[in-house]
Amino acid sequence: MNKKRLGVGFIGAGFITQFHIQSWVGVRNADILGIVSLSMEESEQAAALARSLNVGSAKPYESITAMVANPDIDAIWICAPNYTRIENMEEIVKAIEDGKGELAGVACEKPLGRNAREAKKMLELVKKANLLDGYLEDQIFSTAVSRGKEIVWARGAQFAGRPYLARASEEHSGPHMPWFWEGTLQGGGVINDMMCHSVEVARYLLTPPGADRRVLTPVKVTAYANCLKWQAPEYAKMLSETSGGKLDYINRPAEDFGRGLIEYKDQEGKQVVVEATTSWCYMGAGLRLSLELLGPEYSMGINSLDTGLKVFFSRNVAGKEGEDLIEKQNAESGLMPVVSDEASEYGYVGENRHMIQSFLSGKRPEENFEDGLDVTELLMAAYMSVEKETTINFPPAGLDSFIPAVAKGEWNPKNK
Repeated sequence: MNKKRLGVGFIGAGFITQFHIQSWVGVRNADILGIVSLSMEESEQAAALARSLNVGSAKPYESITAMVANPDIDAIWICAPNYTRIENMEEIVKAIEDGKGELAGVACEKPLGRNAREAKKMLELVKKANLLDGYLEDQIFSTAVSRGKEIVWARGAQFAGRPYLARASEEHSGPHMPWFWEGTLQGGGVINDMMCHSVEVARYLLTPPGADRRVLTPVKVTAYANCLKWQAPEYAKMLSETSGGKLDYINRPAEDFGRGLIEYKDQEGKQVVVEATTSWCYMGAGLRLSLELLGPEYSMGINSLDTGLKVFFSRNVAGKEGEDLIEKQNAESGLMPVVSDEASEYGYVGENRHMIQSFLSGKRPEENFEDGLDVTELLMAAYMSVEKETTINFPPAGLDSFIPAVAKGEWNPKNK
């Protein structure tokens, strides 16, 4: 590109897009110029947020094609619901092929696809359009993660040997929108929704600095899943009521707890292990991200709730429900941790800086659609392991065509 600033359009106007918009305050050389979603009202609200933060003269668009046609928009961030990924990408490609506009690149939120077939299709489409591609995995761009990795590999691994175990966990009390809870729309439950983060950030920590993450070859996947909280009658009723009767967690649940163990071999044949745990049934202050990296003579640890800022409100302080202290906030009184800059702390600022600089310089981002495909394939192997109740040798037969039972509305742990 010959431009010094990147014009960006967003597909989607919900929770995750608003996180990206807030992160833009810490981003340079890019402006948010357009929003398109299923609701013009929500698109205008997201555009108004961008304008209020002075991160671009954003306006709502009626279609993706119209946004691509704006010569000032050079890249698209796909942040719409999982079940729209393919149609979003297909419309982008068609607009370019029909000569409606030109783009430098496309960045896509997690997961890249609801299954391996969809993730492969996304990769094929972006290659067909000859676009640079970025996979928006925020956690690997968190300052604590990148700095922790740098220190461990420079001081610990150099003298005692490489790290061999990475543990990653993401937990909260459940998603914001009803479609997230619906296996057929989202592609699964908490494994597809959140273990995608844990799997990739753990793989990143175990990969030597500067090396391609494919120096780690997955060889075995073992996983467990259950619906521990939200299938109970009182909570299933709550989901049914908040979704207008669409969700039936008594008969058609998605997993709210998942655990995965992925065994890799590095380029020297050494075994390294990723242990990932995810949950929609964690009741605490709010979203909890925890990471550990272990080696022969060292370790590192991160917990997003170990914040530098805490506040206390007695039972006599009544406040309205919200998420002004922490994402997925579950209380308004007591001793509360505060994540003072979530967009930066969780990695959104860092990932958007990286994507923008990559697109401006004409380079493929370090985290791209191939990484998104790798993650999706590992998650599908995890679902295979859950259904077969055994360890899966990777890659398993039938991976490309596999659809998890939960994504077909056929999984129910109480029927075992």
